[in-house]
This record gives sequence, structure tokens and C-alpha cells, in this order.
Amino acid sequence: MSPQRSRYADLSRAELAALVPELLLIGQLVDRSGMPWCIESFGRDGMLEIAIEEWAGASPVYTRRMQTALGYQGEDVITIFKGLQLDIGAPPQFMDFRFTVHDRWHGEFHLDHCGALLDVEPMGSDYVTGMCHDIEDPTFDATAAATNPRAQVRPVHRPPRRPADRVPHCAWTVSIDDSHPPATAIPAAHQVARSRAADWELEPIDPADEGACDYAGPLMSDIDFASFSHSALVRIAEEVCLQMHLLYLSFAIAVRARTAGEVGEVGRAREICAKQLTGIAGVAAERIRRALALPGGVDGLIAVLRLHPLFNPAGYVLAGIGEGRLEVHPSPAHDDGAWISLCTPAAAQPLQAIATAVDPHLAVRVTGSDTEWTAEFDTVPAPLAESPEVQVTKFSRGVDFTFAPRRSLPLTAL
Repeated sequence: MSPQRSRYADLSRAELAALVPELLLIGQLVDRSGMPWCIESFGRDGMLEIAIEEWAGASPVYTRRMQTALGYQGEDVITIFKGLQLDIGAPPQFMDFRFTVHDRWHGEFHLDHCGALLDVEPMGSDYVTGMCHDIEDPTFDATAAATNPRAQVRPVHRPPRRPADRVPHCAWTVSIDDSHPPATAIPAAHQVARSRAADWELEPIDPADEGACDYAGPLMSDIDFASFSHSALVRIAEEVCLQMHLLYLSFAIAVRARTAGEVGEVGRAREICAKQLTGIAGVAAERIRRALALPGGVDGLIAVLRLHPLFNPAGYVLAGIGEGRLEVHPSPAHDDGAWISLCTPAAAQPLQAIATAVDPHLAVRVTGSDTEWTAEFDTVPAPLAESPEVQVTKFSRGVDFTFAPRRSLPLTAL
């Protein structure tokens, strides 16, 4: 199947430069929408296990995709660091990675600001240790191993912070050495790699378009998204959406593994996954609308739906969005059991969360089958309440995080 024209192609270059970091941050907030329900169902230890399997199953797959898309394939720490700058696990500024490169095989990074830490610290040191030790150790290595299986990421210091206001929040070394035992992928990574999303073909970047068409040059202190061409930004936006779909597929594998054999196991796993989607769907809609100054009402909702990661990239999710309605058709995303498979006429909560975030006076009506349905929108006199799932996700400071202008400086020579 030939790639479909991207919905992001209708945006200007400046709009895309504003939207891409938003999408990266939205991807990081997926966990803020999902993990509270995992704690409720499986306890803290179960949540930690799910988080490890989720990221270790997805990040190697999408890391290689972005390397290919932006032409910075390699096997050194520079390639690893470039990947982190374009990873939903490390959105710019909210997870403020600062890099040092000693040579191709040795480097360091520290976080001047870790939004994830600031979210978790109020929950106590056990949760901090769980994130900064139990989760980070295997998942940092899994991400680095996508570039070089002999890469190791090791802490210099990390939370719980002592003293409590210690900065930087954490510091790590990255080394690649033939003496290191090669990392092996977890089983979920192989399962995720077999999905339609993993090898979904997107439109190649046009090298003649004005602006940077790749990231093959030096590692930059901060990515200046405005320096990329329109074509490159469209591709990056779609890759980031695929990162979210792949992360969800890995999350769902981990959740289903913990409900297997239960009475009603399919229903319970689906309920947890649907709560995750509902929370992030509403938060994503709110941030997209605010970033691009989109209007309220049905027109604003249609504009947000066209850009929402739930419905992108086009082709992977087959949807007609316009003329005041949303029409969804059977698609490769349904084949994967991706987010869109959680939206049906009987389960419209994620769609309502999006509508409410755009305009609380919009109510959603969905008719059709589980894989082919139409959503229409009615204006109601009384504002609809925000869903509990969105309220839970708004525990994160990332929901209101504001990006600031940064000067991008090269860290490595060509």
C-alpha cells in the first residue's frame, strides 16, 4: 500500500515546528494516563513490571524507525543521544537531557529538569526508586541497545535526591565496549516488531524542500525543530505518532499477560487500556488546541481530530475527518489492536474526552459497527464534566508545561 497523504501536510512549517515537541510530550504523558490504573489493578510492583516491559518492548522498534527516517544510523553514543532527543520517553525541556560526548564510544548525560521525577516525588521515595532505578536500568539499556547491543547506561547519581533539592536531577554515563555482554531484546519487543505499525511505510522526506531534511550532521544541544524542512517535520510528526501506537501495543501486551486466566480477563485488560486512552486523548486534545490556537465548537474539534495521535498517521488509521463528522473504517491499526480498536459505538469515552477538551458543550454520538462507525457532534446547553481518566492524567505537571525558546548549539564536529 502506498503511503497516504499526511494530515500534517496541511500545516505550515511554523505550525509543525510548534506541534512536534507537543506530540513528543503527549507521548511521555501516555504513562501518566495508564499507570494509575495499573497500580489500582496490580499494585505498585505490578505497575513497575508493566512499565519496564512497555518501554523495553517498544523503544527498540521505534528508535530504529526514527534513525532511518532522519538518516542518522550509526552504532555510537552520538546516535544514541540523537535518538533520545526524538523519543517520546524524553520530550525536550520537560525531560531536559544535557549531553557530553567524550568520543564515539563514551559519553554522559544529565537531566537539569526531570518532569517525570517532579510528578513522582510527592508519591514518596518508594515510587521514586521504582522509576529511577527499577524502570530506568533495563529501559535505558534497551533503548541504547537499539543502536549498539554492547551499549551500557549506568548512573553517576540518581534520585531519591539527597539533598532534596539536588540538581541536576540525575547523571548517567554511556559506554560502548566489546567486552560488554550484548543486550538481548525481551519477548514483547519481538511481538511489537511484528505489528503493522512497526514497519508502516511513510512518505519519504523530500531532500529538495527548504530546510534540513535529516539529522546526519553534528549532535545539537537542543533540536531546533524550526530548522527542519516542512517535509521533514511532517515525517517526524508521523513517526512520533507511531511511537505512541507502538508504546500502547507494548503496554497492552504487558497488561494482558497479567490478566491471563482470570474470569473476564479480556474485559478487564480492555478496561485498563481504555482508561489509559481516555486520559491521554483528552490531555492531547487540550495541548494540541492550545499550541495551535484552534477555536472551540465543531470546527475546532474537527481541526484537533485531524492532528490527534489517535487518528494518525493517515493510512495506518483509516478515517475521514471533515464536514462536521468523523468516519472510521477498518484499518491496519484495527489489525494491530491499536488505540482505535478501543473506540466503538458502545465505547465512545475517548472520543468524548477529546470533544470535551475542545469544547465542553459538545456531545458525541457514535453509530455503526466496532470497526466501521461514524461520530457526530451535538451542541448541548450545559457543559459536560471532564472524565475521571483525564483528571487523573492531569496529576502530571506535563499537562500545563510550557516550552521556552532555546538556542541550539553543536556538541560534536562533523
